[in-house]
Amino acid sequence: MAATMAKTKRLALVGNGMAGMRAIDELLKLDRDRFQIEVFGAEPHTNYNRIMLSSVLAKEKKVEDIVLHTREWHERNAVALNTGDPVVAIDRAAKTIATASGKTAGFDKLILATGSRPLMPPLPGLDLPGVCAFRNIADLERIEHASRTGYRAVIVGGGLLGLEAAYGLSRRGMRVTVLHLMDTLMERQLDKAAAILLRRDLEARGVEVITRAQTEEIIGEHFVEGVRLADGRELVADLVVFAIGVRPGVDLARAAGLEINRGVVVDDLMMTSDPNIHAVGECVEHRGQTFGLVGPLWEQARVCAAALLGDEAVYVAPPVFTSLKIAGIDVFSAGALEARDTADDEITLRDAASNGYKKLVLRDGRLVGAILYGDIADGPWLVDLMTTKRDVTPFRDTLIFGRALSRAA
Repeated sequence: MAATMAKTKRLALVGNGMAGMRAIDELLKLDRDRFQIEVFGAEPHTNYNRIMLSSVLAKEKKVEDIVLHTREWHERNAVALNTGDPVVAIDRAAKTIATASGKTAGFDKLILATGSRPLMPPLPGLDLPGVCAFRNIADLERIEHASRTGYRAVIVGGGLLGLEAAYGLSRRGMRVTVLHLMDTLMERQLDKAAAILLRRDLEARGVEVITRAQTEEIIGEHFVEGVRLADGRELVADLVVFAIGVRPGVDLARAAGLEINRGVVVDDLMMTSDPNIHAVGECVEHRGQTFGLVGPLWEQARVCAAALLGDEAVYVAPPVFTSLKIAGIDVFSAGALEARDTADDEITLRDAASNGYKKLVLRDGRLVGAILYGDIADGPWLVDLMTTKRDVTPFRDTLIFGRALSRAA
């Protein structure tokens, strides 16, 4: 009887992506009987691993392999699921949400996990068939169809997502060109030396890379036929994929009158300006910072679940580091990419035989930055050294050789 009484509170989750459903997982681990849970997803699919979309594109996995929460899981855990019916309005006073189909649902507590939306530049020809982003299964299906009917693809954006799309399409037999506005690829995660290695490895895998390339127009009459650059060059294309970044999905929260800056503003409990509404994932802004990597999102989900149950767990954004596999190449970076001034030390190691590269940035005897290209096994150790601000002076001379060979205790 007590369990039944306790489960009279209603919890609604808007957005069934990775961060939102992780919060549900965390909540069920702590207390399965507190809330009646109802999930609302805009896509017609159950929750899946977006990070693995590139593996599906590369034919390394199938869509069913990346599903995280099946419909059977929802039934087993008594979590109501609505898919393909986006929430279009939140009535904070009445504590209800409304969906595109006209459904209304009440809540006592609400989690917003509306993610992000891809940036699309205001270019002529952007609405032509064959032009898309790469963020969800619908985009994947459009890209897969184009790869079956076309031969040449242009990817606009040389960041992680763009390079993964390029590699996947090259694996499908398309001739792929990556256009990147900056001088080097992944300039936020890699220094020039590592970016040069990445470019060489991508080109060895059949992906053409053009840097300092500003896209000016998508060419075509009834469907995409090419891309024109600002310098006048034209590239033939049957498919154009934009991967130039994302913007937090805040429209629903803004319309509901919640505090918005770049993202939905949350406090250390992942609570929005409405105490009955929490938010997690790429839609949020915490202490001026927005998030796109999995590590911070998982911690947000943990804190959010605890806060919903009255435990004042506090969110502290973990150290920002990137650990990725791009076109089969392992890459890690954390902290400073370059020395700030002459007082900083840079230690580098280049292994020509394995095409590996390591770079460490030291400041006042402490590690403040690291880049690993190829062998990234020491990444977690380096993050720990940075987080604890440990004095590495006693083993500075062997630090670059990794934990196993350094004299670190």
